[in-house]
Amino acid sequence: MRTSKPISVSLGKQQQVLDSLLASGDFDSASEALRAGLRALQRERDAIDQVLKARIRESLDDPRPSIPADEVFANLKALHSTPSKDVTRGA
Repeated sequence: MRTSKPISVSLGKQQQVLDSLLASGDFDSASEALRAGLRALQRERDAIDQVLKARIRESLDDPRPSIPADEVFANLKALHSTPSKDVTRGA
């Protein structure tokens, strides 16, 4: 019994990439190539999740005292109200 269902996909410009992969013999079918692409995407998302979780854990474990939100926003407002020298303007 089939565990997946057939779908239709419009690839646009990516169709050339798929055609090239199939022509080179890297993949035997479009389905095989798309499954490999989805596995790679999932690995990428999992890696990003791990990095974000590590950074959150690092932040939560930081022994330094928290900075009140009012102070953070006041500092940001002061930073953005100060004119900066933009070397790309007026050149």
